[in-house]
Amino acid sequence: MGWCSISPRTQIPRLEASKLIRPVDDVAVWSIICMVVRGGFRRRGVNREMVRGAVEYARKLGAPAVEAYPVDPEGRMDLTMAFVGTRKMFEELGFEVVGVSDAQASRMPRLIMRKML
Repeated sequence: MGWCSISPRTQIPRLEASKLIRPVDDVAVWSIICMVVRGGFRRRGVNREMVRGAVEYARKLGAPAVEAYPVDPEGRMDLTMAFVGTRKMFEELGFEVVGVSDAQASRMPRLIMRKML
């Protein structure tokens, strides 16, 4: 019903090479770069549960922190760009904004949000 991509940032070549989403500091973060929920299961909290599971997975494998790169929409978000998540959802899960990237999704800047483990 859903899928969440998480791994050490250093193992995501496109993110490591990105000039738009640059590292904030030297913390060896794990990154959540994409989430997909199958139609018919959306708006049921699946993304939140996947992020909780991803954070726990990273914690068990020794990650010091997890980052995500969501947007902060004023209202409903275009579902084609929902794969990055929203600021509100990540804040509700204990993430904090630590920066703003130069990347955009649906013409909105992608934030850099982090949860220390």
